[in-house]
Amino acid sequence: MAKPFKSTRRGITGALEPGEARLLGALLEDVISMLEPETEPGDDPLAALVGMSGADAEATAPDDSAVRRLLPDAVRGDDDEALAFRRLTERSLREQKIGALRSSALVIETNPITLGSEQARLLAQALNDVRLVLADRLSIETEEDAERLHDIADSEDVDDVESYLALVYNFITWLQESLVQAMLKAARLER
Repeated sequence: MAKPFKSTRRGITGALEPGEARLLGALLEDVISMLEPETEPGDDPLAALVGMSGADAEATAPDDSAVRRLLPDAVRGDDDEALAFRRLTERSLREQKIGALRSSALVIETNPITLGSEQARLLAQALNDVRLVLADRLSIETEEDAERLHDIADSEDVDDVESYLALVYNFITWLQESLVQAMLKAARLER
C-alpha cells in the first residue's frame, strides 16, 4: 500500500507499491497523449519561441470534454475572444502540462520517492490534471457528485468500470492531498 507523502529533512518523501506506480504512470501517459498538440508549430520563429500557434493556425476548442477541463476557455461569454486567446496560449499551456506530467512519470519510478520543492509542485500539478480527467469521465461536477463516490475505497467495492474509476480517483485524491499537506508543512518550516 502507498505511503503518504511527508515533509522530511531530505525533502518530501513517499512510496508507491509497484502496481500503484505502474497505474499512475499509465494515467500520466494517457493524459500526455490527450494533451499532445494536434498540429505542428507554425513557421514563425517568434510564435514558436513564445509557445503560440502560428498566425495562420486556426484555434478551436477541444472536442473532448476532459481536455476542455484541462484547457478551459480563458474568456467566458465571447467565443471569438476565447478562441483568439486560445490561439495565443494553448500550445505553451499544453507543453507546460506535458512537461509536468513527463517529469512526474520519471519521479514515480523511484522508490521511495524523494522530491525537492519544484518536483513536488510538478507532481501536484500532474496529479491534479489526472484527477480532472477522471472527474470528467465520472461526471463529477459538484461536491455531491464527489461525495457519492467517496465510499469506494477498496477493491472489494469495485463491481464495474465506474466504480473502478472511482477507486482510482479516490486514490489519486488521497495521494495529492498527502503531497499538498507535505508541501504546506515544508513551506511553513522554511519560514
